[in-house]
Amino acid sequence: MLGTVFHTRDVPVADRFDYWRELVGRTRSSDMSSPHARDFRAGMRLMELGPVTVWPTSVLPTRYRLSPRRARRNDTGLYHLTLLLDGELTLDHTGGTDTFGPGDLHMVDDSQPYDLRPSRDGACHAVRGVGVDFPKALLPLPAHRLQHVLGRRLPGEGTGALLSGFLTGLEEQAGTLQPSEAPQLGTIVLDLVSALLARTLDAEAALPPETRRHTLLRHIDAFIRQNLHDPELSPRAVAAAHHISLSYLHRLFAQRAHGETVAATIRSRRLEHARRDLENPALRTTPLYAIAARWGLPRAGEFSRAFKSAYGISPGEYRLRALRDTGTRS
Repeated sequence: MLGTVFHTRDVPVADRFDYWRELVGRTRSSDMSSPHARDFRAGMRLMELGPVTVWPTSVLPTRYRLSPRRARRNDTGLYHLTLLLDGELTLDHTGGTDTFGPGDLHMVDDSQPYDLRPSRDGACHAVRGVGVDFPKALLPLPAHRLQHVLGRRLPGEGTGALLSGFLTGLEEQAGTLQPSEAPQLGTIVLDLVSALLARTLDAEAALPPETRRHTLLRHIDAFIRQNLHDPELSPRAVAAAHHISLSYLHRLFAQRAHGETVAATIRSRRLEHARRDLENPALRTTPLYAIAARWGLPRAGEFSRAFKSAYGISPGEYRLRALRDTGTRS
């Protein structure tokens, strides 16, 4: 399991707001206030991923203010990025004001004052989001350029969507992730954040080649995952969609640790999805060819041969065993 879970229900009611203020104070030095302080409810999972900290939270509406004096005195050298999942927040920062809703990303600098507050007075529903704290020194972009994105809504499509999906996936998979994986996961978060900011500032050239390569591979992985149903999905189609040569695409995949080719990646993911469908009792009457076609494998014979090569058993036999085992367990 990755991370430690904290929740105000674990302490007496009278101590809950102070407990939460102390927890958040480990990464943010702001003053906190809430109209719900007397009966405060909040929870977080704190995941330390090398130098990057990710903390999914659910908290009753709370205001966070960092005064100019305190900002100068307590600069921790961190940027704070927030993905808002539920609720609406308004932020005053670096001379501007913006309002954020579900799916929005924004970033603040803890050496500059800010005021982050619920947009609606009297709101009583929990605000959910994912916070990310990381050292400023690790961003391969000049600080003066980053001033233009602080406190503003960051693009939610493209790399922004990849980052949002990765952050929410960390919480969803926290129970299966291992602490030994934490540094690598932190590197992925930092690469995606760097790529998002560089793209927003039209400064991709400032990124290290390794960061650009990793980000491109994650875009390619997402494209493959979203287009498995298309029988025309091929290495050539993947290269064309990302405006790179076919030979460069093959080199990218050859440099990966597992060394799997583009075609093999597409095939293995299609077969894996088909395998899951064959295990699904709700699809027990769906013809094998229909399941194969659903995942971009329209030729039944080729699907059967590829499936048997991958799993050592034909699709029909696999389905019978899987459904029989499911019936035994139930």
